[in-house]
Parts: sequence; structure tokens; C-alpha cells
Amino acid sequence: MSKKEKSIIEGHDLTYEYLHYDDEGKVDSSYQALKGVDLEVKEGQFIAILGHNGSGKSTLARQLNALLVPTGGTLFIDGNDTRDESKIWEVRQTAGMVFQNPDNQIISSVVEEDVGFGPENMGIPTKEIWERVRKALNAVGMLEYRKSSPNRLSGGQKQRVAIAGVIAMKPKCIVLDEPTAMLDPGGRAEVIDTVRQLNREEGVTVILITHYMEEVIPSDRVIVMDEGKVVMTGTPREIFSRVDDLKAIRLDVPKVTELAYLLKMKGLSLPDGILSIEEFTEELDRLREG
Repeated sequence: MSKKEKSIIEGHDLTYEYLHYDDEGKVDSSYQALKGVDLEVKEGQFIAILGHNGSGKSTLARQLNALLVPTGGTLFIDGNDTRDESKIWEVRQTAGMVFQNPDNQIISSVVEEDVGFGPENMGIPTKEIWERVRKALNAVGMLEYRKSSPNRLSGGQKQRVAIAGVIAMKPKCIVLDEPTAMLDPGGRAEVIDTVRQLNREEGVTVILITHYMEEVIPSDRVIVMDEGKVVMTGTPREIFSRVDDLKAIRLDVPKVTELAYLLKMKGLSLPDGILSIEEFTEELDRLREG
């Protein structure tokens, strides 16, 4: 699906300050989690936001759904200012949130009822709710579990149900805040494959917050944050070509990228930013043939 040119997210000089109050309700300290962040996301893009703990990436994620609003600067979601309380409903309909722990989002004892909860609260007619539930579960590969109890599902399956619950509300954008942090490698792969499919086949804009390097490889663009600021932005290949810069801010690179980097440091003529085992193997074959 071709990428559209319209901006769905526009942030300018975003700042956010957490305040700590004493026993008398007075501010006794503060911490600035975002420091002058600029952000633009086009409709249909897959954007990955990368950073270590405390970098500000999760604070930024919560801005995109107006769970937090800027203490400075402006943020527009599909043209709606997140600071405008009269636009909160529109903002949250546009940008759906998926969090780390799927158990915090699943509230019903039957999968299909949980997925239909959001559309029901939106006042969608019953017939359309069930059609949305069917389509959402089918989109995440969980239709056969529609009558199951979420308690019987694996972590990856639960997270796919949580994503289906967001899809059923038909947001233009899905923001996933470290959605695989509590999952095993198999569950992580399930969730990321689901997100990629939604982006490619349904044209849903995806914002993925993560600290797993391999998860950002399929994205259109990577934003790297450190100490509340955007310090790098580019394609996955451009970002992972900067191994030393990433290590300087306590971030790693995919294992195959690091292996290729180390071999290059030993004198092998390998390109920067190798992202897959297949690509690595092709380059080694090229060197042998040469």
C-alpha cells in the first residue's frame, strides 16, 4: 500500500514536566521528561521510537493519545490540538493505545466480548459491532479463539486480542508502548508480525515504542531518543550504520549488524548497516567470490 502524504501527527517543540508534590500539595521538585521534541508522522507510516529506560519514549507515547498533554509546545493528532479538552474524544478515536501488559487491557471473560467493548462504548449499532469484532480478530489471526477465555491464551495471543480491541474502534493510528516487553521471543514475533501486516495491508499508521533492536527493522523510519530529546532519526539502515553513536547512548544494534560491524573493524570489506542474516550471508558470499 502506498504511503500517503498527509501528516497525522505533528509535534513542535514538545516539552513535558513531571511534578512531585509534598504532603501539603505543593510542588517540591520536577523532572523534565521531554525537552523540545519535534515530530511529524505521515498517514500510513510505520515509525519506531527507540531509547533506553528514562529516554522519554513512553512519555512521548502517552502524549499521542492525550493521556498526557504538553507542558510546552504543541501536538496535533489528525489536526486536533491535544491540549483542547473538547477534542480529547477525537484524539483518542484517531490514536489507539496498546500497552506493555495485555492483562491491563483485557476486561471480559470471552475474547469476542472484550474486542467489542470499545465499539459498544462508542455507541456503534450491535450488528456493526459484531462485524467489526470479526474483522479485527481475523486481522490479528485470532478469529478461531473468539469464544475462548483470555485466561487460556498465551501472552502473545493476549496481546493480539488487545490489538484487535483497538482495531475494532477503527483508529487511523495505533500507538504501541513496548507491547512485547513481557513476552517470550515467540510471542514478540507474533505481535510484530501482526503490526507489520496491519500497516501494510490495512494502511494503519503505526508508532512502535520499543527497546528491542530487531523490532525496528521493518519500520519506515526510526526515531532515537535520549534524555528527553530526539538525537537521531533515519531509516533503520541509516540508524544501525551508526554503531558507535548508538553505543554511546547505551543502545545496542541487532546481533547480525554488530557481527558485521566487528568483522569490518577486523578488515573485511562489508557495508554498514547490515540488517538481516540473509543480507550478511550474501555479502560474505560476495567476498568469497571476489
